[in-house]
Amino acid sequence: MRRNNRFALTLAGFAAAVLLAVAGGLLIWGSTYVHNTVQSQLSEQQIYFPAASAFAHPKAGTEITPSMIPSVSQYAGQQLLTGQQAEAYADHFIAVHLTEIGGGKTYSQLSTEAIAHPNNTTLANQVATVFKGTTLRSMLLNAYGWWKVSQIMYIASLVAFGLAGLAAIGSVFALATGRRTPAEVIPVTGQAKPKAA
Repeated sequence: MRRNNRFALTLAGFAAAVLLAVAGGLLIWGSTYVHNTVQSQLSEQQIYFPAASAFAHPKAGTEITPSMIPSVSQYAGQQLLTGQQAEAYADHFIAVHLTEIGGGKTYSQLSTEAIAHPNNTTLANQVATVFKGTTLRSMLLNAYGWWKVSQIMYIASLVAFGLAGLAAIGSVFALATGRRTPAEVIPVTGQAKPKAA
């Protein structure tokens, strides 16, 4: 009975190791697919960060503001290809300019004002610019979100492979120790064994 239980646990351990290894493989494939897709789509957009010289004299109201130095300047002159770059460009470059263009108002608020004042061309131009900027920002943040998903999938794949390894090692150990037969126990009675005739 005990041997059957040990064999069942060993078999279950091997099955778990195989399933976890398959899950790890699928997760790493998914991570690679998402990573490559996001990078390919960002590459096609041909978006570049301003050159390093642009960050030399940041000034409020210009292309480079002081708030962009800690977050955007690290990517100066680079093509936007990663999720981290997309997030920096969306939240610390585009968002700053959208706030300046719209005076802190959202596209929805500006659009409502433009509808109320149809002859105001300045306001109509602001609405068009903020709409384009908001759309680009949302697309870049979407790319950033998927980039994060690929990173989480990669970490999950490493965990799955690690657990698969532990399950396999545990099963091999259980199998190895289960094959040993315990030494025959001779009861000690204090009486000498009778000699053979």
